[in-house]
Amino acid sequence: MFGERIKELRMANNLNQVQLARALSVTKQSVSNWENDNILPSVDLLKRIAVYFSCTTDYLLELEEDGDRLFIEVEDLTIQQAAHIQRLIRDFQIVNRELKDKKQS
Repeated sequence: MFGERIKELRMANNLNQVQLARALSVTKQSVSNWENDNILPSVDLLKRIAVYFSCTTDYLLELEEDGDRLFIEVEDLTIQQAAHIQRLIRDFQIVNRELKDKKQS
């Protein structure tokens, strides 16, 4: 559900509901309602949430199964800094695959 995705992303970013609400210029009650699947945000707000969390709207709406399409905003980084982040991501992927393989063995 949408609420689970928002809560998961919020917690992964070490934010409480008030902090997220402030970042998106909404009330804490709005965030709480989203997380409890009481309401959905407007299309405009959905886009802002996606940009804030660097993910697609499809991911937020669970049209994608997993977070493979999360992205990292690199607008203010140099090409070298962005490449460094890509190398870190690949390193994490390798480690995660190795851990997964060990668990299956």
